[in-house]
Amino acid sequence: MTQAAPLVGKLTATVDRLLCSRGRPLLSILIYHQVLRQPDFMRPDVPTASEFEWQMALLSRYFVPISLREGLQRLNAGTLPDRSVCVTFDDGYQDNLDVALPILKRWHIPATVFVATAFLERGVMWNDRVIDAVKTAPGDVLDLGSEGLGRHAIGTEAERRNASRQLLRQIKPIPPTERDRMVDTLADRFGYHEQRLMLDTVQLRQLCDAGVEIGAHTHSHPILASLEPAAAQREIETSKAILESELQKTVPLFAYPNGRPEKDYTQEHVELVRRAGFEAAVSTHSGVAGTYSDRWQLPRFTPWDRTPARFLVRLMHSRRVAGSIR
Repeated sequence: MTQAAPLVGKLTATVDRLLCSRGRPLLSILIYHQVLRQPDFMRPDVPTASEFEWQMALLSRYFVPISLREGLQRLNAGTLPDRSVCVTFDDGYQDNLDVALPILKRWHIPATVFVATAFLERGVMWNDRVIDAVKTAPGDVLDLGSEGLGRHAIGTEAERRNASRQLLRQIKPIPPTERDRMVDTLADRFGYHEQRLMLDTVQLRQLCDAGVEIGAHTHSHPILASLEPAAAQREIETSKAILESELQKTVPLFAYPNGRPEKDYTQEHVELVRRAGFEAAVSTHSGVAGTYSDRWQLPRFTPWDRTPARFLVRLMHSRRVAGSIR
């Protein structure tokens, strides 16, 4: 925690005072996806192991890390510790086990991993196939006009990042079958040879056996609002059934793919999640959970900041703002 050490020494009293919730039960829920061993210019927003290390060190020093399920139970019971925080991961990447878990254990921080179950078998998500295909594509221009995806400059690292982001935005709303067909076409055109990035079933059980909570994240990670109701129901229920079969235990937590209320999912999907037997669900609506929060649409936020000071400021600000919401 080299970067964080001076901050810990100088700002302890100030940070402690600002983080005090003054008796109001507030639960900060953080979203992660991957933790990389080394930086990747195509994934600049993903923390590396060294960045994740100091982030978890700060959480351990200034907050009370708690599992999501326990946090919700204690929020309901009125026994939530002050400065409670939950760490969650979406999708089910291998590096959650290989890279993040040793750091979490070192700082005694519980975590929840929401798994999109189709990729336990497939090994790689469609978005990573697009990112890495663009990363390795030859030439300075991608001409995807025949696929209805336009032309994209890829002559520099910045242009390749921008091209992948534009393609992800275009492809994301497409229903899973057509989406996967399109991504297959792109990967074949670029000669992209994929590598496994996602957990397999053995690794999933290892993560669970290590004490990590496992939650469901649909089966194939579609935008639920783009599906017919019956298809959305299958996505939700299939993920729960597969995980419970593999782990031989109840999976009570759910995360909406993409997670924006009324854009990526609607109240209809909230009811489907509730009827499927989940105890709670998380969105990507920014905020901090309190006694006023809908348990099937809990807010979360991503700590994008790359310096300890900004990281702490964001956490402090979110809690102070949340304290005034009713």
